[in-house]
Amino acid sequence: MKIGIIGCGNISPAYFKGLALYSFIEIAACADLNLELAQKRAAEFNVPKACSVEELLADPAIELVINLTIPAAHAAVNLQILGAGKHAYCEKPFALTREAGNAVLALAASKGLRVGCAPDTFLGAGHQTCRKILDDGVIGTPTAAFAAMGCPGHEFWHPNPEFYYKRGGGPLLDMGPYYITALVNLLGPVRSVQAMVKRTFDKRLITSEPKNGTYMDVETPTHLTGLIEFVSGVVATTVFSFDIMGGHSLPMLEIYGTNGTIKEPDPNNFGGDVSTVLPRWKNEPVPHTHAYDSMRGTGVADMVKAIQTGRAHRASGSLANHVLDIMLAFEEAAASGLRLSLTTTCDRPAMMPVDLKTGELD
Repeated sequence: MKIGIIGCGNISPAYFKGLALYSFIEIAACADLNLELAQKRAAEFNVPKACSVEELLADPAIELVINLTIPAAHAAVNLQILGAGKHAYCEKPFALTREAGNAVLALAASKGLRVGCAPDTFLGAGHQTCRKILDDGVIGTPTAAFAAMGCPGHEFWHPNPEFYYKRGGGPLLDMGPYYITALVNLLGPVRSVQAMVKRTFDKRLITSEPKNGTYMDVETPTHLTGLIEFVSGVVATTVFSFDIMGGHSLPMLEIYGTNGTIKEPDPNNFGGDVSTVLPRWKNEPVPHTHAYDSMRGTGVADMVKAIQTGRAHRASGSLANHVLDIMLAFEEAAASGLRLSLTTTCDRPAMMPVDLKTGELD
């Protein structure tokens, strides 16, 4: 299938590299508001055409478009892609409001098109191994979970970190999708949430180049503690923070069951070590049951193969919209002090086959 990429910024090289693993995908064109940047990426990754967004969307040979724009533009660009009669796959978060997310899904359904969304890290070998451990009943019936992401923010490394501190950024909407998507993949959809948030600094100092020494305004909460109740009855505690300046020793993701614990790798990565802790507190490393290599773009490749074969794709719009609903409900619960029910649901994605080779999806 021929696909196009809109948005040639910092994240795009990971997609160009990752999609090169799949022989059934051809990147036919890339576009950016900055045409010189699109031309640079095209030359760097041997893409035959760099062009305007309008030209890319008008190309009848392109069937699917990857949307790598900034979060505030995700929904609007998805609507453009779908309006052009093409399947859409975007970076996280899916949208910034429920209305925008629902509009994207509605337009896709009306046109018989597919929508997908990052993160796709939950499709990696480490997380799929955890899924198999859980589904095989190794730790018994799951009862609870814990997930934590904490760092000092992005202003010390990112060249343009301001958008991380505007609406649509912050640790929740920036990093939360990795952890919450991983939890939904393991434990299914969510029923309700509670939360508390804070914003530690009104302004933050940028120390990365080229804006080293300048201050930026902080418009979003930078620390959140949230509670999740899953439809299954499992409860989870979560922490998402840009205010942890000295590191932490909290687990990134653990699932607790009636017979033990699964220690999962970083949800921001595809691989990583997996272990279980069964009765008598013995930590046992678990070899990956899913041994194939994965990179960003795996969710796109899975979506392409699903379109070609007629099956459901895993990094779906409905999954991403449910994750968005969870994150927005966190913010609303923190503001109201109430326990809030979710307005959406989704199917738990199917586990990946265990015998795949790199570059295969079925």
